[in-house]
Amino acid sequence: MFTGIVEEMGILAERAEVAGRQELTVQARLALEGTMIGDSIAVNGVCLTAIRLTPDTFTVEIQPETQRRTNLGDLHAGDRVNLERPLAANGRFGGHIVQGHIDGTGTLRALTPDGPSVIVTIAAPADLMPYIVSKGFIAVDGTSLTVVEVDRTANTFTIALITHTQDAVSLAHLPLGTRVNLEVDVVAKYVASLLGRG
Repeated sequence: MFTGIVEEMGILAERAEVAGRQELTVQARLALEGTMIGDSIAVNGVCLTAIRLTPDTFTVEIQPETQRRTNLGDLHAGDRVNLERPLAANGRFGGHIVQGHIDGTGTLRALTPDGPSVIVTIAAPADLMPYIVSKGFIAVDGTSLTVVEVDRTANTFTIALITHTQDAVSLAHLPLGTRVNLEVDVVAKYVASLLGRG
């Protein structure tokens, strides 16, 4: 389990096809501390397994389903990615429950200055909109964020990035039109399922 508190931005060093498998190698520092082969690391919010380690990189394998459901297939060498190790049992729970299981991708529509903050507008798939509520949680590329407003007519929502978050995660640096990974609040999905909507 993750919390959506990004520990660092890594750099995609290489993407390669090895024996028919897609692999990503990511340069990192903090995310490698204490990490062993077989451990999970969230890359742009996607829970992945480290299959190789060097002193400054880790490599993960990307399954076809992961490529279809996430933005990892869009990445190129040199791109920044958000990294988070799983929450330790004695760790601080700083964000919200993030599983690393992406529900779908949204599209970055606008970055609007609001004083020192930036308001980010994201278009989301219609089937995810019922789970996105004003002042609720959402993970965008693995970052735990609070929803500011929801426009159900346009299938968009906004979030606000404080100056620290602008520097700590990749979202404020992406060009408009970029696909971003979305994971809605798992509690909302369970409630909907129990009510017969899921």
